[in-house]
Amino acid sequence: MAVPIDLPKVSLILAPTPLHRLDRMSDRLGIDLWIKRDDLTGFAMGGNKGRKLEYLMGEALAQGANTIVTCGGAQSNFVRQLAAACSRFGIRFIAVVMPLPYEFEPVEGGLKASGGNILLDEILGADIRILPNGTWDHLFAETSKVAEECRSAGANVYEIPIGGSSPQGAYAFYEAGKELLDQDSRFDLVIGASSSGSTQTGLTYALHGTGIPFHGIACDPEPEMVLEFATLAAGVDEITGMNLNLKPEAFTFDLRFVGPGYGVPSEGCMDAIRLLAQKEGIFLDPVYSGKAFHGLIEMAQAGEIKGRVCFWHTGGSPALFAMS
Repeated sequence: MAVPIDLPKVSLILAPTPLHRLDRMSDRLGIDLWIKRDDLTGFAMGGNKGRKLEYLMGEALAQGANTIVTCGGAQSNFVRQLAAACSRFGIRFIAVVMPLPYEFEPVEGGLKASGGNILLDEILGADIRILPNGTWDHLFAETSKVAEECRSAGANVYEIPIGGSSPQGAYAFYEAGKELLDQDSRFDLVIGASSSGSTQTGLTYALHGTGIPFHGIACDPEPEMVLEFATLAAGVDEITGMNLNLKPEAFTFDLRFVGPGYGVPSEGCMDAIRLLAQKEGIFLDPVYSGKAFHGLIEMAQAGEIKGRVCFWHTGGSPALFAMS
């Protein structure tokens, strides 16, 4: 049984987000397909990151932070929404980004380091520091240097990990999963994009014991990410007192639809974006939700998923305007 939660929190999003059936896609795929519209959270052009930011900004304000530092890809949806949140509360914001960070080997393609989210960041007045492409470890190290430089200059700095993937971020998606169950608990499967982990961790945590699995479609070619998910779940255990003790094997992290690599749209991803737009009038993004919907299509056509399915739309459509 969960204990009462007393985490600092601010109000940013419109919730609950809509849940509705995709009639034409259901007919096409032979499943009863629904969509959870976290692209319509309502803050800074929407997307799932706003849920996490309600708690992360709450903690930053509670600690008296006057500077927030984070990192990510240049077209990061999280950076865009965090920039907006910092503008709203009068906090200096710095994001250290790379157009196409990678784990082991450089990848080609990807989105432009202009337009899309970068344009929105500029409009918001964010301090965006674009580095040449390199490894994630190099990006994290450079971000830590920036945070330390700010502290040395007297700033009260609050660092936020990439994508808001923290126990608070995962807890926000535990709440989101409960929101879905309150709307409709008759699904056979929930499926969506998975990357840095807090979205999948929180939803898996919320659905645990319901008989409804969450199937994460990987947007990063890093199978070891499930270890991070288990660590995040342990953090949610501490917040809630529920002690589910989820292990890495509790998380389905499907790597088949990553394509060339993180941040590089695959051919199947773009076909999926076009299909949903033309059948239902809904836009996906080329980094996360497009890859996840591609996976859903392929799995449905192969008979891997059946029955009543919920696709979790994580948002991110501004990235469409940075396509090469």
